[in-house]
Formats: sequence, C-alpha cells, structure tokens
Amino acid sequence: MGNFMFITRLDHVQLAMPENGEPDARAFYEGMLGITEIPKPPHLAKRGGCWFERGELKVHLGIEPDFKPARKAHPAFIVVGLTALVERLRKAGYKVADDEPLQGYDRIYADDPFGNRIELMEPI
Repeated sequence: MGNFMFITRLDHVQLAMPENGEPDARAFYEGMLGITEIPKPPHLAKRGGCWFERGELKVHLGIEPDFKPARKAHPAFIVVGLTALVERLRKAGYKVADDEPLQGYDRIYADDPFGNRIELMEPI
C-alpha cells in the first residue's frame, strides 16, 4: 500500500491584514478576544504582522500588500460567555451579526478591525 499518512490536527489559522495593522489586531485579538500575543520568530518578525496564541488556539495575522478582507472564508472559535463577549464587542464598536441557527450552538459573526469574518460559537 506504500506510505500511509494522515493529517492529525490544525496547527494555526493565518489571517491577512493591511500594513501597520498590528495595533488594531492587538486591540481585537488580545484586548477583546483574550488571546495573548506571542513574539514572532525573529526571521519572520521583520515581515510585520503578529501572532496570538493560548494553548492550542493559534491565530496568526500577516501583512498582505493588496489586502482585501475575507468575507466568506473564516475561522470559527468556541467561546465560553458569548453573550458577555458580544456586549463587549458592540460597546467597543465592532460589527456583530446574528446568523442562521446551528443546532447545538449559540453563534454570531463579528468583523475583526480589518473586516475579516470571525465566527464565535458557544455550545448550548
């Protein structure tokens, strides 16, 4: 049968942002979502962008010169305390939208500071 291989898990999600978006990324991903920024490896840090990680949750943002936000493609994060998070996001001026129900979850979509679609889901 030859070489057997399979993918075991997702390591991280990479999202794009415009140049000089790091302060806005920090305010949203660390400030609002509570995912800690970690230093990028030095050889990658010179490209700009920033990485946010907490345990196995890893969200990396990279600079894309001709940036256009991802409006359909998106990560979906499992949340504890979705109602409180939605309130925080709205108070801070972030766009939050309801969507069709998904069995077993309360869920919403939020836009990050750059217009990337982020799904936030809480198991019921």
